[in-house]
Amino acid sequence: MTINKDKLIREHHPDVIRKRLSNKPKRQNVSDAILGGIDGCVTTFAVVSSVVGAGLPASVALIMGFANLFADGFSMAVSSYESINAEIEYVDKIRRREEEHIDKVPEGEREEIRQIFENKGFREDVLEEITNTICQDRSLWLDTMLVEEYGLQKNNLSPYISSITTFVAFVVVGAVPLLPFLVSGINIQETFLISTLLAGIMFFSIGAIKGHLFTKPILTSGIRTLLTGGAAASLAFLAGYILRNFFGIS
Repeated sequence: MTINKDKLIREHHPDVIRKRLSNKPKRQNVSDAILGGIDGCVTTFAVVSSVVGAGLPASVALIMGFANLFADGFSMAVSSYESINAEIEYVDKIRRREEEHIDKVPEGEREEIRQIFENKGFREDVLEEITNTICQDRSLWLDTMLVEEYGLQKNNLSPYISSITTFVAFVVVGAVPLLPFLVSGINIQETFLISTLLAGIMFFSIGAIKGHLFTKPILTSGIRTLLTGGAAASLAFLAGYILRNFFGIS
């Protein structure tokens, strides 16, 4: 990726930096959308693959596919909500504990700040000035302890937005492999072939988008995600085929 030096210089002008730092960081839900999309496509295409592998009719693929689509999508959304909510509650718990420590043993907490920055290489007057500056601002003091002592970052995560993003991506992308089964007049082998093509396009597209957003090689990222989804679908197809023969389903 080529970096435009003039653009970088403009972006690092003192006034531009001041304005940028004065704004709250934007909430990022890219990972939720990517995870939901990949999982949704894997879930429904795995169902389709297992149904076709077992030699069952297209109607079964539709019923099981859409049932799993909404049930698993909701389950993932709930899991996302609970995970982020637990993270927020944990940070809040540590913050309250540090507040209590500051109230009861302020000198001890001040010494922690001093040693944290001493370990970073600050000494004597500079070290004392940093310690005094931080400990004069209770909010800054607490934030510093959270980051430096516990490795916790301030964020503006929203469990609601994260869960909704996950659910929508799961359902929208996951529905794509099921679309061919809604069309009548096509035999199940052709329907499965079209579904496979659509699922492959979804897997590759998600990987490519992820590569673009995180400045990774788009082709490599797309192929990697395609292979991951393809492997999951192949296992599902194989399981359906083996069980079909094991139980003698005709």
